[in-house]
Amino acid sequence: MKICYITGGSIHMQRWANYFARRGHEVHLIYCSRFPAGEGEYEKEVQIHPLIRLFPRIWKVSGYLSGLLWLIQVRRLLRKIKPDILDAHYITINGYLAASSVFHPLVLTAWGSDILIVPKQNPIHRFLTKHSLEKADLVSCNSETVRTGLLELGVKPTNIEKIFNGIDTQQFNPQWKDKRFRIALGISEDAPVVICIRNLTSWYNVEMLIKAIPLIQKQVPKTMFIIGGDGKRKDYLKNLAISLGVSSAIRFVGWIPHDELPKYLASSDIYVSTSLSDSCSVSLHEAMACELSPVVTDIPANREWITDGENGFIIPINDIQLLAERSIYLIENKKVREKFGKSCREIIKEKAEYEKEMRHMERIYQGLLKK
Repeated sequence: MKICYITGGSIHMQRWANYFARRGHEVHLIYCSRFPAGEGEYEKEVQIHPLIRLFPRIWKVSGYLSGLLWLIQVRRLLRKIKPDILDAHYITINGYLAASSVFHPLVLTAWGSDILIVPKQNPIHRFLTKHSLEKADLVSCNSETVRTGLLELGVKPTNIEKIFNGIDTQQFNPQWKDKRFRIALGISEDAPVVICIRNLTSWYNVEMLIKAIPLIQKQVPKTMFIIGGDGKRKDYLKNLAISLGVSSAIRFVGWIPHDELPKYLASSDIYVSTSLSDSCSVSLHEAMACELSPVVTDIPANREWITDGENGFIIPINDIQLLAERSIYLIENKKVREKFGKSCREIIKEKAEYEKEMRHMERIYQGLLKK
């Protein structure tokens, strides 16, 4: 097959493209955003076509002009590439461009906020999203929450397929646990470690975890915390930690390269996500594959993967006291922690193994070509 993606930069897109390239398919990427640096590498066979960005220094103004130019560019590129399948990942500008190309078979791949948030915030985006979805031969999504959102936007149930980004359980596994890695971070071998690797934006609500740290340390003083990711609230969160007197217990490690994530996760004990909303959290899946015990907020996407008291804990949003209590319980009960972790890994191997999910997507593409 000759597969063309309209996309922006993401490690998840790289993993999709690389899989199909390794399988011998001809893969093309039409890039709407700036070509990413430092987020992994594409197979040499993947052909990349960046779209022109007019006057990027004044992007708030020039973005509209670039968008009009992209409509022409995308059509020209598709005439040149002549793909068998067109798949747009993230249904805002990427999906709009794909739908306006009038190319078929057309797949639109929803990631989460493009369905759950953007159309609700802006009536123009809602109109364009619905219009694009109507043009698609198939829409793929990564959670039941997003599927429900697609149905509300008028997509027929028979036109929706649920596909997870998938986790390479050979790459993400507990064998990466390394005491030397902890020591390099200034964390003692016997210290319990809680990790959070969500971006430092208001949506991921990382301050909830930081506010729980004094309560956790009062009970278990040795506990250390790794906070990965980057974002606009980084300085605010660091200052919050200082004001609460817990900055010495936190390692703000910034954005973590994907190939280094397994060491960070496997060398920790508990995974925390305090997100206000989510679709399918890849970071949660990666932590589950590394046999961490999760403590996550009570949102629909998390309930698809975590059963409270069976393979982790689910807590109400902004319930700082309960977050502290559940974390302390897991720190003090190693057998429960290990039981939860093993159960989590089995769930990922059964439901979200990378190779299985990509083979499923490959069959979907092939099925569309037979219609």
